[in-house]
Amino acid sequence: MALNLAEQAEDLDTLAAFLKAAGDGLRLEVLQVLGQNSFSVLELCEIMAIKQSGMSHHLKVLTQGGLVERRREGNSIFYRRRLPPPEAPTEALHGALFEQLDETRLDATTAGRLAGVQAQRAARSRAFFVRHADDLARQQDLIAEYDQYAEQACELLDRAMIEPGTALEIGPGDGRFLAPLSTRFERVLALDNAETMLAQARRRVSEQGLNNVELVLGEWPQQSDRLPKVDAIVLNMVLHHLPSPATALAAAAQQLKPRGVLVITDLCRHDQRWAVDACGDFWLGFEEADLVAWAGRAGLSLRESLFLAMRNGFQVQVRSFEKSS
Repeated sequence: MALNLAEQAEDLDTLAAFLKAAGDGLRLEVLQVLGQNSFSVLELCEIMAIKQSGMSHHLKVLTQGGLVERRREGNSIFYRRRLPPPEAPTEALHGALFEQLDETRLDATTAGRLAGVQAQRAARSRAFFVRHADDLARQQDLIAEYDQYAEQACELLDRAMIEPGTALEIGPGDGRFLAPLSTRFERVLALDNAETMLAQARRRVSEQGLNNVELVLGEWPQQSDRLPKVDAIVLNMVLHHLPSPATALAAAAQQLKPRGVLVITDLCRHDQRWAVDACGDFWLGFEEADLVAWAGRAGLSLRESLFLAMRNGFQVQVRSFEKSS
């Protein structure tokens, strides 16, 4: 009986901490922002326009309430929303709160500051690829060999039985995956934010005579309005370079036709921080649940998942998602 009373008291304490964390308008807005991505304390200060001491206090309360968690990315600590813990006394409330926040429009001023922070991230990423375009493929192959994951990505595309209409590759790099796409689709679009990378892809396209491939310079998802709806989208080892992975997946879902397929190849969560300097990685891979959750909120259903062990202790996840009709 005493044990049951102790458990009940602990459950009530957990519920009280949760309600305290959720009982503040600014903290709810922070949770809205964290639904878009992970952010550092300083980035959240800029987005929310408050001092670091105030933001640190709010993040502490949110952490104690089980609504956010922190993790290290490179040399920085980033905060993100914590998924509802199964069988916790707050599980139902936790899930319902996040669902409501995701359906509520972010304040326009806050959204503008959020876009500014994401633009800063994109500029840093673009600058890296401009500086390191000639050596990037070699560095990336130290982490994940192209031939291994490309074969699996092609298998997922083939098993999805997509209409052979139009495919879009976001971040084609040196263009190695454009040839497999060219044989599977009538039209292939390739979008990259660095002209130096597009130059490499352009040479490869010309050498291989890929006449149905079009190369486009621009940021994703900012340039999505310039592109047509497509039957398939591919992100091969790109998502960990993007300033806002969740936003990128949401935009991909909007770009897909009904029953269209998104194929993602990326690193599983790791702690090898040298990849940040060597390859310009912004995120140290992704938890499996993160990709599924982001895709689900965007209206994409998981089709298949494959996992590949790579050199140096890395693991790659290859996933396909389908847009509902």
